[in-house]
Amino acid sequence: MTGASGRPRPGRRLVPAYLAAYGRAGPARTLDRLSLLHLAATPDGPPRPGATGPATAPAVAPPSAAALRPEERRLLEVLRPGALPLAEAAVHLRLPLSVVRVLVAGLVDAGHLHARPPVPRHLMPEREILEKVLDGLRTLKSC
Repeated sequence: MTGASGRPRPGRRLVPAYLAAYGRAGPARTLDRLSLLHLAATPDGPPRPGATGPATAPAVAPPSAAALRPEERRLLEVLRPGALPLAEAAVHLRLPLSVVRVLVAGLVDAGHLHARPPVPRHLMPEREILEKVLDGLRTLKSC
């Protein structure tokens, strides 16, 4: 775990990843690896980009970010610029997907995050249509 100088090797965690879930064995809700995560609206301002919900809903303040654990605060910082899929957030945090699922489930339950399921495959546009659009865009670019 440590190099010749007695310091931890770069890229290795000082704390095992399973401890980031703080003893929780599994998420409280079902989350797909492609679930789209975005920050919840703040009570003192407009909803953040990507936030959904009725415009007339009363603003309920989520618990203070100061009460969050370091991994949870890092996840919120990763999502500050915009929405990300769950799997990509796990890569940014350098934590296993299963651990990030547990963290996200807790943050969704606490009101800090929203998680939207991925678009079902049968609702996605056909590949041929997308290829024709891409070919058209390439043609426009070369003009």
